[in-house]
Formats: sequence, C-alpha cells, structure tokens
Amino acid sequence: MQIISMILSLLCGVALFLFGMSLMGDGLKSVAGNKLETFLYRMTNTPVKGILLGTGVTSVIQSSSATTVMVIGFVNSGLMKLVQAIAITLGANIGTSITGWILCLSYIEGSAGIAKLLSSSTISAVAAIAGILCRMLSKRSVYRNLGNILMGFAVLMVGMQTMSAAVSPLKDSAAFTNTITMFSNPFLGILLGIVMTAILQSASASIGIVQALSVTGALTFATAFPVILGIGVGAACPVMLSAIGANKNGVRTALAYLLENVFGMVLWGVGFYALNAIFSFSFMNMTVSPVLIALVNSAVRIMNAVLLFPFIKAMEKLLMLLVKDSAEDLEDIADNADFDLLEERLLNLPALALGQAERVVDGMSRKVRKNVGRALNLIHEFSQSKYDKVQRKEDLIDKYESKTGEYLIQVSKQQMDSRQTRKVTMLLRVVGDLERIGDYASNIARVTNEINDQNISFSEDARRDLNVVIEAERDLVNSTITAYQEQDMQTAMRIKPSAAALSYLCEILKARHIGRLSRGECSLTQGTVYTELLNSFERIASHCVAVSGVVRRETQASADIHVHALKAQELSQQQYQQIYDEFLAKYDVLSSEERPLSVEDEAVQ
Repeated sequence: MQIISMILSLLCGVALFLFGMSLMGDGLKSVAGNKLETFLYRMTNTPVKGILLGTGVTSVIQSSSATTVMVIGFVNSGLMKLVQAIAITLGANIGTSITGWILCLSYIEGSAGIAKLLSSSTISAVAAIAGILCRMLSKRSVYRNLGNILMGFAVLMVGMQTMSAAVSPLKDSAAFTNTITMFSNPFLGILLGIVMTAILQSASASIGIVQALSVTGALTFATAFPVILGIGVGAACPVMLSAIGANKNGVRTALAYLLENVFGMVLWGVGFYALNAIFSFSFMNMTVSPVLIALVNSAVRIMNAVLLFPFIKAMEKLLMLLVKDSAEDLEDIADNADFDLLEERLLNLPALALGQAERVVDGMSRKVRKNVGRALNLIHEFSQSKYDKVQRKEDLIDKYESKTGEYLIQVSKQQMDSRQTRKVTMLLRVVGDLERIGDYASNIARVTNEINDQNISFSEDARRDLNVVIEAERDLVNSTITAYQEQDMQTAMRIKPSAAALSYLCEILKARHIGRLSRGECSLTQGTVYTELLNSFERIASHCVAVSGVVRRETQASADIHVHALKAQELSQQQYQQIYDEFLAKYDVLSSEERPLSVEDEAVQ
C-alpha cells in the first residue's frame, strides 16, 4: 500500500507540475499577445539572432516543444525559411534548460530569518496569493493573465514539492538504491530518459522528476547524466507528432529538432564515456543535487548549440537530402521565390523597388490564371487532391496580396515623381482585383466540392451549356492576364465587351435553367449550385474588366497626369458591338454544335 500511495503522490506532483507549467506558459503568451510570434519570424535574419530568440522565447513559455511547434507553423505557411527554423530550434534547446534552474527554487529551505522567508513554501505562497488577487480583483485582461502566470508558478512549485515529498522515503530504501544503480549503464539511462520524456511530452517535467529523485541521495552522476542525454531526444516526440500533415519544410524543421538532440546524445555519449574509460573520472559516483542536474542539463544543451552553430547550412542540406521534394514541392518553392524580390533595402530607391514589385505582381497573375483553370477543371473532373490544391494556391494568392500590398505601401512613403506614384496606385489596384479573381476561383472549387459531396448531377443540356461558358471564361481570363503581362492595349480593349458578352451568356443559362426547373427536369438543389457557379463566372469577368482598365489607363504617355484624372481608353460604339457579337458567336450556347469537354492541362509548370 505504501508503494501505491507513493506512486500516486508522485503522479499527482507530475500532474500539478505540468498544469502549472501550462498555466504559466499560456499566461505569458497571452500577456505578450502576438509579439512572440512577430519576433520569431521577423527577427531571425541571422543564425545568431535565431538562437538568441529561440532561447528567449522558450525561456518565457517554458517549452522547447511549443516553440518548435510554433516554428513549424511558420515554416509550413512560408513565413520562415528552413535555415531560420534550425537556428531557432537550437536556441529552443537552450531555453528549455532554464526551467531546471527555476525548479531549484523549490529546494530552498531554512529554519529562521532570511532563509525562512526565501524557502520554497514561502515563495509559492506569495505567488499564489498575488496571483489569485490579480484574477479576482482585476477586470483588465492583462492583470488576469499576470494572475495566471503567478498561479501557474505557484502550482508548478507545489508540484515539485509534492514529487520530492513522494520520493523522499526512498532515500532509506536499499531496493531503490540498487534499482537506480542499474541506470548507471549509459544505454539503459538514455533509454529511460527517452521513454520517460516521450510519455510525459515534456523535457522540463522529466528534468523535474530527476531533480526530485536527487533529493533521496541515491542518484549519482553516473546515473543522472545518461538520463539527461535521453531526455533531449525524448522531447522530440511531440514535435514529430506536430509535423503530421505539415509540408516538407515543416517535416524538415521537426526532423532538425530531433537530429540536434540525437547529435548531442551521440557526441556526449561517445566522447564523454570514451574519456571516462581513459581517465576514470572520480566524480562519476558523486551524489548529485538539483542544482548540479540543472547545471549539467544547461551545459549539455549550450555545448550542442555551440558545436552545431557552424554547421547550420550543412544541416539544411542534410535535411533536404533526407526529405526530398516532389514536383509539387518544387512548384511551391518556385511560388514562394517571388517574395524574395521584395527587398527592403531597395525601398529608398523607388524605381528599383517598383520594378521588383511589378515582377511579383506578374508572378501573382500567373498563379491566378492557373488557379482559375484548376477550379474550372473541377466542374468536369473533380478530385479531392485537386480541390485541396486549389485552396492551397488560394492561400498563396492571399499571401501575394498581403506581402505585395505591404511593400507597395512602404514604397509610397518614399519621395517619388508623379509617374511612380501612379504606378504604385495601379499596382495596388491590380493586386486587389487579382486577389478577388482568386477568391471566386476558390468559390467555384468550393461549389464543385459541394456538388461532389451531395452527388448532384446536371442534365445533359445543362452540362453542355455550362461547358460553353467555362470555355468562354477561360478565354476571358487568359486574355486579361496576357493583356496585363504584355501591356497589350489591343487585347485589353477587347476585355470589356467580351466580359459583357459573357455576363449575357450567364443570364441566358440562368433563364434556360429556370425553364428546366419549371418542367421538372432539374431540382432546386441543382439550380442553386448551378446559379452560384454562373454568379462566380460573372464576378470574375467584372474583375477582368478592372484589370484591363489599368492597362488602358497605364498606356497614357504623359507623366504629369494625376492618377485620379486618368481616363481609360474606350472603344467606339461600333467597335464595342463588333467584339461583343464576335464573342457571342464564338461561344453560342444556342448552337447544336458539339464542343469538346473544356479541361485545361494541369501539368506542373
């Protein structure tokens, strides 16, 4: 019964410790808001900064796993490069050792005077009282979060005291001493550290348990050291789990965290024990204290970072070899390469900065054209993987709008002439319209997903009509993007009447579909999704007109015309009507002529 009671008390202490650490970390993150994340992906332009920030952030949130999981999210979303992530994970390994030093406070004891005031029970009590007062008496969230930090610290300290109290009877147990001696074997000690940390999902908790066991007086350096080495590797377990579903760079980041700790374990395991075999270190059988455990843990992690620091680039190459890119991944890499053109150092040179921004917008236009094609293909040939790709590329298009828009706003704050000012405004307009076209392409994909989920099928007439308009939509979008990329005035002038003709085609299709509904040939559900597709086609057409309008304005030669005074060049009524009629004749939905299924090649470009 005594053993069961001891185990339950130990587990209770572990539970309190983990809860306190979680509460304290969540409180710190809430107080900081998004500042930690902002620091993490904006202030890591050098490996040294990355290591320092990884150390600092992990010291604050008390979890290297949480920091690394956060970094995986940034890498996965393209906000951070792999080489930056490697530096941060090295720092995170150092930062997590700070917890061991904090836990040393729980072993401060005294019987009178200052020693009594600084005892762990006093520190815990003061933190708990201050924390609960902040939570109960304050209505401001910042003070309530501060209360969570203090309460979390108090619970963490109580958890450590509970663990220490639970195992203190073992110091007089010969059986326990003999069992602990088994783990002085390096392989068994490392295995214990890995398994224990993988189960607890926390390196800090594992170090806390080792520190608690050290108060029994039965833990020697020979036993504690291999366990500490294994704890680092075991901490990679939750990180590897978090990489499930991430892209290749996210997986590489998780693997980097694991490799760093495996490298440290192998280096210290081989190097230290080889030296011990030669020199027979006298301190191996020395009884360790909580402070010595914290010191050894910090020394191991700091030395790992120091030794690996010169090889960060080599680690990146190794990870690229271990996790190879597929054709899709290479496409994603090419997609994100455009953002490197938005160089902040060119901001004080508006002409060069605008040239770079134009190249990025050209890249965005290509992505939009391709994604519209993918979305239209889904109407005829739906697959979940192709649908997911459309949504993934839509996220990329949103990223283009965000990054390019921010860059252009920064450029607009510089001293510019009227032509450059006009260029900034025009680019911002194009970026906005391209992003909206991307949104409607995503909506088309969403409707096709709904059609697939609900097993909706259209009549033969509806499919034939839809096929004609899909082909017309492709033609319009392709012409618009070509006109913009090549600044082709002749093609741009054709967009407005062609878009009007396409909108008229959509209205014809809606009227024909209403006729089928009234005759009972189609259901209301079919009518709803059919109409939603046509509405998206019309919205895309209207934004194509807006993009062509930029081309029609931009070609005006005078640099002195203010942007708001620009008038888009227009066709004569006769020219407009001619192009309108030509488009309707080319895509005649009333014709009985059979057309091939409108499906565009989706080969990776």
